Amino acid sequence: MTEIAPIVRHVGDQAVVSMTKWAWAGPGGKPVFNFRSDGRTFGDSDRVLIPADAFYEFTDPLPGQKRKTRWKFTMPESPLFWVAGIVKQGCWSMLTTEPGPDIQPYHDRQIVVLPGEQGRDWLDLTKPEGDILRPALAGTLAVERDFPPPELLG
Repeated sequence: MTEIAPIVRHVGDQAVVSMTKWAWAGPGGKPVFNFRSDGRTFGDSDRVLIPADAFYEFTDPLPGQKRKTRWKFTMPESPLFWVAGIVKQGCWSMLTTEPGPDIQPYHDRQIVVLPGEQGRDWLDLTKPEGDILRPALAGTLAVERDFPPPELLG
């Protein structure tokens, strides 16, 4: 977190990749990694796409473990997908929404994920924001426990 990573944004009429820092400073100085999309409009925002092939959520440790359980989410129908984001203060943050059915057992929010072919919808706002900034439909995401590994618990 707070590392530099690639994002895709509009520069003029072209989509351009740039290496940009993750998370701007919030009002209290803490980094803003995720930004709620609910009830907001982003027509005048610096909209970006964050490329991803997976993301992680964490839950309480399993019995006998000290570290939180880490769950890996992928999108089987789109092995490379996008996370919708915006840039402020020269840094990017991922947009979140209510959790979809695949995420709900693991977290009370979810990042806005878009299959590869839907990325331009966000950059260009070619669809209503409510159609883009929504939870993933049931069955869109696959999940597997990433830590602790299955062989550790038998």
